[in-house]
Amino acid sequence: MADVAVVGAGPNGLAAAVVMARAGLDVHVYEAADAIGGGSRTRELMEPGYLYDVCSAVHPMALASPFFRDFELSRRIDLRVPEVQHGTPLDDGGAALAYQSLERTVLGLGVDGPAYRRLMEPLLARVTGVVDFTSNQLLRIPKDPLAALRFGLATLDQGTPLWGRRFREEAAPALLTGVMSHALGSQPALSSTGAGLLLSVLAHAGGWPVPVGGSMSIARAMADDLTAHGGTIHVGERVDSLEQIRPAKAVLLDVAPPTLARIGGTELPDNYRRALETFRFGNAACKVDFILSGPVPWLDPGLAMAGTVHVGGSRMAMAESENLVAMGKHPTDPYVLVSQPSLLDPTRAPEGRHVLWSYCHVPANSTVDMAEAVTARIERYAPGFRDVVVASQTTTAAQLAEYNENYVGGDFSAGILDLRGLVQRPVVSNVPWRTPLPGVYLCSSSTPPGPGVTGMPGYHAAKYALKDIFNVRVPGLGLEL
Repeated sequence: MADVAVVGAGPNGLAAAVVMARAGLDVHVYEAADAIGGGSRTRELMEPGYLYDVCSAVHPMALASPFFRDFELSRRIDLRVPEVQHGTPLDDGGAALAYQSLERTVLGLGVDGPAYRRLMEPLLARVTGVVDFTSNQLLRIPKDPLAALRFGLATLDQGTPLWGRRFREEAAPALLTGVMSHALGSQPALSSTGAGLLLSVLAHAGGWPVPVGGSMSIARAMADDLTAHGGTIHVGERVDSLEQIRPAKAVLLDVAPPTLARIGGTELPDNYRRALETFRFGNAACKVDFILSGPVPWLDPGLAMAGTVHVGGSRMAMAESENLVAMGKHPTDPYVLVSQPSLLDPTRAPEGRHVLWSYCHVPANSTVDMAEAVTARIERYAPGFRDVVVASQTTTAAQLAEYNENYVGGDFSAGILDLRGLVQRPVVSNVPWRTPLPGVYLCSSSTPPGPGVTGMPGYHAAKYALKDIFNVRVPGLGLEL
């Protein structure tokens, strides 16, 4: 009889499994797909020799997540930090660039450099407290109250219609809005601003690394550790009811709330099941991946050194694009998030060739192919881009939902990211990872701290499962143990 059954081999399910196996328990992981990874899978792109990340590509939390720090991920895989962490091309042909060095970034932002420093410096000074505050349930007393206060004040500063009061030019606000627009939602908004500020601070702390071999290397590192500690992974095995995995003493589910409602069935209390079935999901993404004959010919040469590029023009242009999506429309000039991992990782493409990863936001369940709009948007700031495109592959929002059942409607955030969605995830509770069923826990990105390859939802669920059922503390996760 297995001690623990984990359903879903995405980053959070694997993190939960690693913690439980490290505690000396017999752990079995069940994955419906034919491969592990979930939101961190890497596959062949159209032709042999080209590798692309199906979902996540660049990983700020790989160095910052408390779980990955304890797991010593940076010692297990090759994480390469670019010279420029992220950049935003501007309409005048220049670009706003974020270096790991805050001072170097400030120097490039002209008259708004000091204002950018005043926003970032207090958060960077207490970055550990900021990460702790944003990596846990919000309904708790933070370990570093001053860090939480500074983060809250900065979020208020940039998350309301007064967000432009400290800036005089376009570069600094465009740089910030490019990051804030990672979150699916209207602009300005406190929730997306909070997410963007965290990522902005991490750019100046450890940086935004790209994993060599693709995002799958993160999943493989966790799977290797799990099996080294006696765990077992079953791929191609779909779990449709709790009866399939009983009599496991603990069940940890890396699934979306509607899937939990289906798996739990009539065992769940009516009010909890209704909360799961009516859990709110947000809008979606349309992903476009390219094979290129050469690097993207950005007008500003600084962007050629950037691991991530936010294509959208000015702050107001990006806000207009995101607000159109929030109204259920497809923007003609979308905000496009771009990464060219082959600049840092030569394993992604044959010599002299490149892969380009990109997506834009679209309404939920969209079946619209945004490849032309994405291509045109990049071409605007990289004339000649069309000439280096060898082939492209589109994954619509509807196809993204088919790929991963947790991405309902194509929402890779696994739940709407507004203020209510940050607290009610999936229910309002001090311990939202616990379900009303004894021994059953939810550990997907639909629980705090939310989306991203962090491992933290799985870590939190495992921590409470160890405490509640086995009366065991969280074990050490490092390589030397």
